[in-house]
Amino acid sequence: MDANEQSESIVLYAPERKPEISNQLHQQRKEATWTFWLVTAGISTTFGAAIPTGYNIGVINAPAAYIKEWCNQTIYETYGIVFSEASLETFWAAVVSIFLVGGIIGSLGGAWVADKMGRKKSFLSCGVLLVLGGICFQFCRAVSSVELIIIGRLIVGLAAGLTTSTIPMYLTELAPIALRGQLGVLCSMGVTGGVVIGQVMSLEEVFGTEELWQYGLSFSVILVITFFVPYHWLPESPKYLYIIKKKRDEAINEIQRLGGRKARDDYVKQQIEAIRNEEALNDESDPEGAEQSTKKQRSLWSVITDPTLTMPLILVCALQGGQQLSGINAVFFYSVSIFESVGLSSTGAKFANLGAGCLNLFIAFFSPLLMEKINRRFLALLSCSMCSIFLLGLTVVVYLINSVSWFSYASIVAILLYILFYQIGLGPIPYFIGSELFEVSPRPAAMSLGSISSWSCNFIVAMLFPTLQSAWGAFVFLPFAVTCILLTILLHKYLPETRGKHISSIVPLVSHGFRSKPVVPYS
Repeated sequence: MDANEQSESIVLYAPERKPEISNQLHQQRKEATWTFWLVTAGISTTFGAAIPTGYNIGVINAPAAYIKEWCNQTIYETYGIVFSEASLETFWAAVVSIFLVGGIIGSLGGAWVADKMGRKKSFLSCGVLLVLGGICFQFCRAVSSVELIIIGRLIVGLAAGLTTSTIPMYLTELAPIALRGQLGVLCSMGVTGGVVIGQVMSLEEVFGTEELWQYGLSFSVILVITFFVPYHWLPESPKYLYIIKKKRDEAINEIQRLGGRKARDDYVKQQIEAIRNEEALNDESDPEGAEQSTKKQRSLWSVITDPTLTMPLILVCALQGGQQLSGINAVFFYSVSIFESVGLSSTGAKFANLGAGCLNLFIAFFSPLLMEKINRRFLALLSCSMCSIFLLGLTVVVYLINSVSWFSYASIVAILLYILFYQIGLGPIPYFIGSELFEVSPRPAAMSLGSISSWSCNFIVAMLFPTLQSAWGAFVFLPFAVTCILLTILLHKYLPETRGKHISSIVPLVSHGFRSKPVVPYS
């Protein structure tokens, strides 16, 4: 079967089964509820992997001066090398950014781990890496080894990439369709919360001192160990067991456990039928033929070169990369100086910046409710368009901040409104949208590629922003605004609505590449 025939077969699949699938979805939405194992899996993965990921992003900045001083002294005592100020800054930039390199590598391995080891063991891999990284941080001073800090940053970076590429997929595959978005945003909430927790724990009043900074870097290990206690009893993804591993009986057992008290025979049959619909879609879209792939695993290359997956892959990578290129980290970095411009002390500005992070987290707490009640497409478009407006506004007021007295306060308003609109769409949706645009077989590869896009763009912003800030001043926000505008145009034309829809009705809408027309009456 060639690419055009595959595409046609996929498009024909959804309309033919639409009435039957619609009835199933209506019944599933009616019966969907939070059960013990859904809640346990959500809490365990959020506190055991997502929050530690964000923690390792936020904890490194406040005690940076103490850690750099220790690194400089240790390198001199060990190797007899004396760093100049510029060399020390370059070394420290490498220590910080190697976390992002680890994120890229970890994302690249996410597809292999998710398919070969399973969704549940992917979570275990994240935990093991986070603990190993924390051990490196804890004992680096005891053994006077700068190398341990570098290795630790690389290891927790690997864990971060693996977390963002596998945990949202694991949770959305556990969830019934009606709860898919609510579980999918937990990873985003965890990362956001972890950043704030890391900022708090690295304050001088806690662990951000010359004597205690290593405890601050390694503190997240306590979270990992504590919330991995229920790991042995956590369910594996029924879709993974049924479609990829062909372990039908085990898949049924997991459906019954996830369904809790309501897991009657008719409920289990509905869930199995939904999985079979996805498996049938997988068979029709498999370019190698269903007969040639007993476990239905797709390589990164096969996903990249499949023309029916071009548009959903572009959407996933654009959303994940655009999340970083929208400038959220740059805005937080710049906000300290803006808070200082209105008369706050250096310490006060840092606490105000922490307050902005808390606002980001506060809004994130409403993400599950938003995902349940409001369409993804509307939230994504609203978020991207409003972020572009407030970034353009921030550019203007920062440029004229010394000319108009009240522009200092206007800049704070622009930052807070930007954070608000970022967190209702660009913040949570990119983490799990791949699980709603791809069926099971190419899903791990697509999630990995999206995560690679995210960490790569994060690395680009981290490397270029200081230079661009020095060269462009207030106009440094313009590239971020342009990114949001372009992302709005792309999403408006090609992003289908996925809330409450079965994968078999979503995939055909984006299977024709740039000729796709996802916004149609039956979508």
